[in-house]
Amino acid sequence: MSLTSSPRLLKAGIVLMDPGSGQVLRVISLQYNPDNLSRSLQIHALAAEGGDRSEPLRMKGPPVETFKLEAEIDATDQLEFPGQNNNTVQHGIHPQLAALETLIYPESSALQANNALAGSGALEIIPMEAPLTLFVWSKQRAVPVRITEFSVTEEAFDPLLNPIRARVSLGLRVLSVDDLGFSHKGGSLFMSYLKNKEALAGKAPGATLSTLGLEGLS
Repeated sequence: MSLTSSPRLLKAGIVLMDPGSGQVLRVISLQYNPDNLSRSLQIHALAAEGGDRSEPLRMKGPPVETFKLEAEIDATDQLEFPGQNNNTVQHGIHPQLAALETLIYPESSALQANNALAGSGALEIIPMEAPLTLFVWSKQRAVPVRITEFSVTEEAFDPLLNPIRARVSLGLRVLSVDDLGFSHKGGSLFMSYLKNKEALAGKAPGATLSTLGLEGLS
């Protein structure tokens, strides 16, 4: 057995789960980990209610957290060995793009079923429920999300016009217990995410008032 000192490279990706049972339906790993991950947090504070009274220290719930990233997909390495990558030769990176794009499509069977209900005169058609989407960026960040932005820039093509290189831009909004509730599978995953943040915060280096040039503050 050969040993190596190189660390194992983990992939960022997306996991689709059944929202009821929590069963994993599909795992999509990004071909290359993006160089940048942009995050923003919008504070969910209690607004002032009438007069001069306000409670600026009270929070209504978790902040609204969003992620933005750009993923690269490239078939160049696979096309160097066409005999071993027949799927890529035939379709380019269409399958990888389709796997990401179908995250924001309802299933065709669900569309057909709703159309059949409408054709039969059903008065109420329940909106289609998508799988629970989990964004994973290391074991420290595995959090339920909703995809809010999706764009694709295809940059190179093979002779059959299959895309062979593309950039996919994703915008993700974290779904908290405010969105899902505590009993939902996604709600419990969010609570694990929050508790992990709190545990990591406890490992941050501490400081004293004297570090900030303050004395006797009480």
